[in-house]
Amino acid sequence: MARSALTMTAATFAATTALLLTACGGEDSSPDDIKGAETGKSSSSPSASASGAADVKRPDVSLPEDLKLVFDFEKPSDTEQAAALEDAANYIRALDHGIAQQDPNDPAYQFYSTGGAEKYAKSQIEAWVKDGWTVTGDDRYFDASIDPVGEGKSVLVSFCRNQAKFYSKKVKTGKVNYTEENLDSYQKFSLLMSPSEAPAAVWQARQIEVQGRVKECKG
Repeated sequence: MARSALTMTAATFAATTALLLTACGGEDSSPDDIKGAETGKSSSSPSASASGAADVKRPDVSLPEDLKLVFDFEKPSDTEQAAALEDAANYIRALDHGIAQQDPNDPAYQFYSTGGAEKYAKSQIEAWVKDGWTVTGDDRYFDASIDPVGEGKSVLVSFCRNQAKFYSKKVKTGKVNYTEENLDSYQKFSLLMSPSEAPAAVWQARQIEVQGRVKECKG
């Protein structure tokens, strides 16, 4: 099982981002239903309220004991950027939660995403489930940057990934597919994040681009 079965090309990402901004007049003005909120359990992790929306019932994004996600991010001083960054991390947590739960319709990723990013998460989970794999090990994300997009509140959140110690594991047998660190271990994620129109702000991923074999992330 490939560690990242699906990617979006930079050209496709740019095109879909441009279409989104054009449709929204430079900002996200139409209300979004926060899918998954009514069915998910409240998470006991600090991430559940880190974006300042503690009164929102957020879904469970807890992970198995043998899977550790590390987000080595410097928290922005701007509160909205900090919220966008934290919910970008929650989107990643939710994706892995869906894989661990073996549920392509897991409410967690639906809560933290919409549009292309939601489709990407669903497709990723479906691919892992279809092949009988789950995830284990340590997955590290670092070097985050946040850039405004258009005239609205949307931002582009980008960060590197080191998945050298992130492995696939057979669900039925528990056998882990260990791999050696190489350039394939390093990726770069770009997420178009926008605030929802819910009473308490939750940021959702709208589009995602995943670039593989990124030398700049290896350092």
